[in-house]
Amino acid sequence: MFKIGDFSKLSRVSIKALRLYDEMGLSKPIQVDQFTSYRYYCASQLPRLNRILALKDLGFSLLKFNS
Repeated sequence: MFKIGDFSKLSRVSIKALRLYDEMGLSKPIQVDQFTSYRYYCASQLPRLNRILALKDLGFSLLKFNS
């Protein structure tokens, strides 16, 4: 598992963006420490994150809309 900072470097996505994607429910950390609230990610989450970035680059909105 990677701490959010390490995962940020590995994925080349800012910590701020990773936190936003977590809040939006797009890419949740694999684990959140119950005492420190540190977010942990694993390498298997990279493909999903790359899909999110690709869709964003294609102009898709990352916002969730309630119907």
